[in-house]
Amino acid sequence: MSHHPYRTFRTTVARIIALSPHFTRITLQGDDLEHFGTDGLDQRIKLIIPFADGSITDVGQFDESQSMTEWYRRWRALPDEQRNPIRTYTIRSPRPQAREIDVDFVLHGTEGPASAWATAARVGDPLFVVGPDSRSEEQGGGIEWRPGAATSVLIAGDETATPAICSIVESLPADAVGEVCIEVPTEADALAISAPSGVNVRWLARGSGAHGVRLSAAVHEWGLRRAAAHRDAAVSEAALAEPEGDEILWEVPDAVDGGEYAWLAGEAGTITALRRHLVRDLGIDRRSVAFMGYWREGRAEAS
Repeated sequence: MSHHPYRTFRTTVARIIALSPHFTRITLQGDDLEHFGTDGLDQRIKLIIPFADGSITDVGQFDESQSMTEWYRRWRALPDEQRNPIRTYTIRSPRPQAREIDVDFVLHGTEGPASAWATAARVGDPLFVVGPDSRSEEQGGGIEWRPGAATSVLIAGDETATPAICSIVESLPADAVGEVCIEVPTEADALAISAPSGVNVRWLARGSGAHGVRLSAAVHEWGLRRAAAHRDAAVSEAALAEPEGDEILWEVPDAVDGGEYAWLAGEAGTITALRRHLVRDLGIDRRSVAFMGYWREGRAEAS
């Protein structure tokens, strides 16, 4: 039997750990997770949130003969009251040999379905995870960290990118060099992270300030230090050219061999502005800047 690159896993909550005032780690378990195929990094998954009674509308998502495209089309056609919310997350730690995965949630009240579910979650509660199937011969995708042979890295994001950033940083080789900037709601939200000695990790507490201000300032500060060290560097006009318009919110090129590599993720407005700064103002080759607008302020993820 051939297997599609993605499948829906039935899981239940095994453990809940409060990491900080705004981060909670939920460990999910399920027999089928032995086939969960990923090495971690910034692997994206979909969470299908059950209704209050723990149920889910069956649109064929558990039929392994059907692709995600097929059942997702039927899900989109459902009336609102029958459509379980679906939200995008990243894996913090996969342990297929133990049939477990860790997902870190940002708790921001009960207005959003995922945060509401995580806030009320108890051991034994069901959750349905759409993720890569290790048995598939097709590439599942969903991993955007592609540094190639980069000699230095810049990683920047907000709390929504924090699980991916932590996983990426912990995967870096011991001789890695670079800067990591993470904006979080409060000082108490700075998490323990194991980074190579040559990688500087900065946790930026937002406090009462506007979203993205501290992250932007930190990246600009990094840019000033970089400029002082790259006064004579030259980049071709083609490498600096960008697509027409400013609506592009997601671009993940394969890194140019060697040199710098930047990975930016979080609120779309902040991240796209930082990407423009790196390319237009600092002259970094746009082919070495990956940026992902995970969400946009004032707009909920489509459900």
